[in-house]
Amino acid sequence: MPATKTCRIIPLGGLGEVGKNMTVFEYGGEAIVVDAGMAFPRDEHLGVDLILPDFSYLHSRGKPVRAIILTHGHEDHVGALPYVLRELEVEEVWATRLTLGLVKSKLDEHGLARATKLREAVPANGPVEIGPFRVEFVRVAHSIPDAISVVIESAAGRIVVTGDYKMDHTPVDGMRTDVGRLAELGNLGVDLMLGDSTNAERPGTTPSERKVGEAFRQIVPLRDGRVLVACFASNIHRVQQAVDVAIETGRSVAVIGRSMRKNVNIARNLGYLDIPDDVLLKPEELNELPPYEQLILCTGSQGEPLSALTRIAFHDHATVHIERGDTVIISAKPIPGNELRVHDAINGLAKAGAEVLHEEVAAVHASGHGCAEELRTMIALLRPKAVMPVHGEFRMLAAHARLAREGGIPEDAILIAENGTVVELTPNGASIVDQVETGMTLVDGLGVGDVADVALRDRRHLAEDGVLIIVTTLTSSNGNMVATPELVARGFGEQDALLEEVKEEVVEILEDLLADDITEIKLLQEHLHDGIGQLIYDRTRRRPMILPVVLEV
Repeated sequence: MPATKTCRIIPLGGLGEVGKNMTVFEYGGEAIVVDAGMAFPRDEHLGVDLILPDFSYLHSRGKPVRAIILTHGHEDHVGALPYVLRELEVEEVWATRLTLGLVKSKLDEHGLARATKLREAVPANGPVEIGPFRVEFVRVAHSIPDAISVVIESAAGRIVVTGDYKMDHTPVDGMRTDVGRLAELGNLGVDLMLGDSTNAERPGTTPSERKVGEAFRQIVPLRDGRVLVACFASNIHRVQQAVDVAIETGRSVAVIGRSMRKNVNIARNLGYLDIPDDVLLKPEELNELPPYEQLILCTGSQGEPLSALTRIAFHDHATVHIERGDTVIISAKPIPGNELRVHDAINGLAKAGAEVLHEEVAAVHASGHGCAEELRTMIALLRPKAVMPVHGEFRMLAAHARLAREGGIPEDAILIAENGTVVELTPNGASIVDQVETGMTLVDGLGVGDVADVALRDRRHLAEDGVLIIVTTLTSSNGNMVATPELVARGFGEQDALLEEVKEEVVEILEDLLADDITEIKLLQEHLHDGIGQLIYDRTRRRPMILPVVLEV
């Protein structure tokens, strides 16, 4: 088969994990990328702020990326975009209207808005030509408005990237998943489906977003104190439902948290959110109202350390202070890895006297991802010749693969891939052919990619066993010690008796070395490192980081 009829699909993120979704599609020497997401750091990523996909494969191509297409505005699909645009030459970015609004704000903060060509993706407007690809956008329901599936056509075949979706028949904005167009695509023939696997393990169907609004209507009227609702800042539908209930119950609304304020302003300006001006209050105006007339929308549903809800929980917020009788609704599910931080915030709020409602005790959250029956429906609508589960941990990918088998997809046409796997689609079918090197890019403060594995290893070492700094001073004329060695110990439960023994050992090691005429500073440091490290391990069974400093005067 000629090479011109081969489309290469290379996921750089989102497989075997939740977050940093990014997939490359190559055909005829050109490349488009679907999504550019980030992930939250886990506990072992000490000091790391964000985790991005590894862009090195796109660098190695030595050519511009023809386009980046964004399926929706969640951070795990758009959060890496500013960093990608700084590192790579990208000709244009395609996204729906709300997603573009959120992305423009993000690019403005990075000084990239004017340098980037942004194009609006309009569902139901037919395909557009992007390089050698014909690309179509199909509306799907999700937990943020304006989400889409992406259809990518070339001479190699037709690919459908479902994006994140659910089969919500009563969405808040009335914009249902376009099952009619998906069925038409199935009739035309789909050669490969890349399907969201997040809830593949969960049986049944995902509740409609309207169920959350119904829960708010049952909870809020019965509360005499202030009500706080914490959710993802991008969950515009949930914000709208909370505002609607506030209006019905005579409460004014304050929006707290930088990302929440920003997204609410963008959504209102674009017409995706309807909040009358007379309902909105500034946070500092809350004190003018009794608690039963307040509803506060805030960030922090994931227990982020500097978020509004976390600061409120630990009495560190300038304007909001929890009192007995207040109710806090955490309208989100913790992302894997964030559970402990969320529990800490809940405990802090409960200790302050608030009643905390979350998805384990009340119906205050609905996922934006379809469960097993909805994934079966998607497979039945598209009837793909091959299925590649994406967007999820390996157990989720495996569950999606089982659903595909049950849906009649042949075993050899179900591709369980991982980040860096190279899949080739030809008119003869799809198959795994290669693997490229990929990993993650760590953002630490202003540094992108500066934190290597060795730095994380050192941070873990310091966190677990502490540090011991040994400062010794020698005279440059005869190499003798000028003063007693100084020790600076942090974090390993040091004892005075042990430190005295360490000092004596330092003197003994140096005297032996100097007696043998060994004066090279690096050699002295190595011997001190090994000797003192062994002594402390023998006494404590711990290995603090030993940093010998030898000064010459």
